[in-house]
Amino acid sequence: MAANGEPEPTRQQEDESDIRDVEDGPTESSPLLPRDVTHNDQSQPHREQSATSSLKSVLGNKNGKRRWPSLIALLLLCVLAALIIVFAFVAPSAVEQYAAQAVVFEPTSLSIDSFTATGVRARVQGNFKLDSSRVERDDIRNLGKFCTWIAREAETGESDVQVSLPEYGNVVLGTAHVPPIKVYLRDQHITGVDFLADLEPGNVDGIRRIANDWIDGRLGQLRVVGKASVPIKSGSISLGRQIVKQEMLFDNKDIPTLPAYKIQKLNLREVEIPSGTGMAADVSLKVHNDYPVDFAVPPLGFGILVDNCEKSDPYIMVADALTHELNIHPKQDVEVNVTGTIRQLPSLLTEDCPGTNKSPLDNLIAHYIHGKTTTVYVQGSDSPSLDTPKWITDLMKDITVPVPIPGRTFGHLIKNFSLTDTHFSLPDPWAEPDTPESNPRISAKVRALVALPEEMNFNISVGKVRADADVFYKGKKLGRLDLSKWQAANSTRVPPASKDDGPTLEVESVVKDAPLEIQDEDVFTDVIQELMFGRKTVIMTIKAEVDVGVDTALGEFAIRKIPADGQVPIKPISRPTPSPPDDDPEPPPKNGKDLLSGVKPKLVDLNVSNTTKTSLTIDAKVNVTNPTLYSASIPYVDIHILKNGSLLGHATARNLNITTGRNSFLEVTAFYAPFDFGGKVAKEVGRNLISQYISGWNTTVTLQMHENSFPANPKLGRALSHFPFEIKAPRLGSQIPKDPDNGGEEEGEHFIKDATMHLLTSTATFLLLSPLKHSTLVIENLNATALYQHDDVGDIIYDVPFGVPPLAETPDHEGFLTPRLPVDWSLGSVGYDAVKKALGGTLKLAAKAEVGVKLGRWRETVWFEGGGLGVRIRL
Repeated sequence: MAANGEPEPTRQQEDESDIRDVEDGPTESSPLLPRDVTHNDQSQPHREQSATSSLKSVLGNKNGKRRWPSLIALLLLCVLAALIIVFAFVAPSAVEQYAAQAVVFEPTSLSIDSFTATGVRARVQGNFKLDSSRVERDDIRNLGKFCTWIAREAETGESDVQVSLPEYGNVVLGTAHVPPIKVYLRDQHITGVDFLADLEPGNVDGIRRIANDWIDGRLGQLRVVGKASVPIKSGSISLGRQIVKQEMLFDNKDIPTLPAYKIQKLNLREVEIPSGTGMAADVSLKVHNDYPVDFAVPPLGFGILVDNCEKSDPYIMVADALTHELNIHPKQDVEVNVTGTIRQLPSLLTEDCPGTNKSPLDNLIAHYIHGKTTTVYVQGSDSPSLDTPKWITDLMKDITVPVPIPGRTFGHLIKNFSLTDTHFSLPDPWAEPDTPESNPRISAKVRALVALPEEMNFNISVGKVRADADVFYKGKKLGRLDLSKWQAANSTRVPPASKDDGPTLEVESVVKDAPLEIQDEDVFTDVIQELMFGRKTVIMTIKAEVDVGVDTALGEFAIRKIPADGQVPIKPISRPTPSPPDDDPEPPPKNGKDLLSGVKPKLVDLNVSNTTKTSLTIDAKVNVTNPTLYSASIPYVDIHILKNGSLLGHATARNLNITTGRNSFLEVTAFYAPFDFGGKVAKEVGRNLISQYISGWNTTVTLQMHENSFPANPKLGRALSHFPFEIKAPRLGSQIPKDPDNGGEEEGEHFIKDATMHLLTSTATFLLLSPLKHSTLVIENLNATALYQHDDVGDIIYDVPFGVPPLAETPDHEGFLTPRLPVDWSLGSVGYDAVKKALGGTLKLAAKAEVGVKLGRWRETVWFEGGGLGVRIRL
């Protein structure tokens, strides 16, 4: 019973009442606190009973409902509260640190998609990932990994990134408009990024100022600030706009420099311009691109300037330059082709500088030809293409880039400076001392071969020359030859002697009574002694600096201080004339030619007496002329055989008796082994020599003494080694003359004397002349092509060996007729049509071939080239 006399409610009634209260919900009359809360300590047993009842109601019993949702909701609210505390106060700072350290972006390509009217549209490609291993603190790493695992991905909205330089008054370098980008945030997950960004340059004047400081080396440290307001969201949850600001400091060593370049090609040529004729320079440069950028640069225009007289003077504009469209690829060499046009030489360029006799052009050329670095200046100007955006030309204007051009040492630009027809006059005995008339005088024809640089492909002529020349005799300075006055000259362009040589200009001028200022009387005394009493021509050496007045399409100007050296032969005043043999039609020379030119050696016969895999032993007979007054007996002499500086073998002669005048049929044994003496290089030189020989070319070899030429007197050998001389090989098919003193050898023939082609059988036969007079030459294989006016007629490939005997062993001494060789016609070619039209007649054809030859144990593959062969065409 209750205290008030009312029956005490049962436990079941209380539970039902509680359930009704929960189900019905609170009302206006419901107490703020449950009844059980208002019980005092005396009702503790009941409270314990009520708690037990509540727990059971939560856990449920057979008749009660489960209350798990309430418990789960309570736990989630606690977790959510904890997460709010962590993510609202702790996580942002930690995640920011995590992102700053873990983010990795590897650009794979940066290319310019297109140029716009206000900037460029750049395509950026790369890989984005978060790498937790880069984060140093464990707590930051773990929390960052957890947060990015939950977020999974993030997306930025459109944003503008502004790049500025604080030290330059916060001048804006440029602005980039970046589109939305979505990336995955989980650790080590790689996201491929590929987007287009519009880049616009900032303050053009400020950029020019920075560029000029960079070019002049005044930049020092550079602080760059990038700032952007970036909207960020993760999934559908917006994280608001984040202010991103990044600052980078570049030291001087971190700032890229002008890339190194290499001049691949330079070509100077004449070009027609509205005002007449100008000069154009085509330059090809190679520059390596070290960066992963890919874009095309539109055609651009530049001005080319050079230094004035003083560094403080304004530069002199000399040319306009245009570049073609330039494609730049990542990490690859870039070939830049530039064409510059010089319309005329400015007067400032050719006028002498104040207080000197040199012009800016003189200084420019002198630096270049003496191997010193010359600086030209490249300045932006208007573009030649209307498609080039105006902002590019505006940006490039007033930016001047110094470009160092390495000088070239042309070696001996004047290859041969000589005085011929030289006459030496003694001073006038009645002249006043220390006057020009008191000096000896030289009259001569000055001849110089000027090796023009291969880049000069334009007309140039020389109208006058002068020189400041020092004269030496036997290495000692004799004096100064006064050629300071301009002398009229003429020039002739000489074609190159070979494909390896460049163009040459032959310049001639006549000097009359040029004073020779004597500066060393002892040397002068020696010269006079040789002239008066010597038996040889006196050779003096000249070292000079030559001024040349040239005439080009740009006008007349002088090239000064060109280094040159040469020899001045002076005929002796008295020279005894030897009495030649009665039967010698060619007496020793008396016209002042040196000893070697008077020897005139000739090879008249050869016989291969022994062979190995790499060598030939050749017995030869030679004719020589002794131009001296003396006879000599030579028990033994050995001479090196060279070609183009490569040692091919050596020749040995025994028991020679040399008399004055002509000496005929001197026996010499030559040992030809280029591979043994000079390796692969010498072997190739020897192969070309033999190929030229069998092709009927005028071939020569160089003979040179050496230290062991005379074993008993090595000093004599060393002295004579300074005088190499050449001999001419006999022509093919020539015979030993009956009288060697009656005019020399007969006119030779080519290796192929005659040929016949058969159209129906597609074969050809050749009448061959062996280059050997005593040995059979075996042709092991043949790969030949017949040509008609440079068009292929047909090919002959034959690998059945056949021997070519000496000419004397062939029927009627006419040559060896080959077997019928198969011809693979070049059907439809101009050459084959010409062959068909010539049926029944003859046709002039050329031939080139690779031939495998064998001589005893020696084998070689040689080439053959011949032209003008009359080939008979038959069915």
